[in-house]
Amino acid sequence: MAKITDFLGDAGAPGIIAGIGAVLLAPVVIPVVAGVGKPLVKSIVKGGLVAYEKSKGAFAELGENWEDIIAEARAEIAEEQHTLAFETASENQHNS
Repeated sequence: MAKITDFLGDAGAPGIIAGIGAVLLAPVVIPVVAGVGKPLVKSIVKGGLVAYEKSKGAFAELGENWEDIIAEARAEIAEEQHTLAFETASENQHNS
């Protein structure tokens, strides 16, 4: 079974000093980091929301353009098939 003295021996003097310093400074450091961190996080979230809103409009426009391209391609295919059917019917009439 591990004892606390085993951990202290492994950490050495610098590790022990750093641990004590972290415990003593935590009440001071955490509020400062939280005070600085909250505006930073809020700024990042705001930037993300703005980017999302801009991209949402761009994706909607891209979707509309894509639908237009598909509709035009289908119309061209239908026209080609109609023209081919007409040409085939004309050739059959001339050959008869």
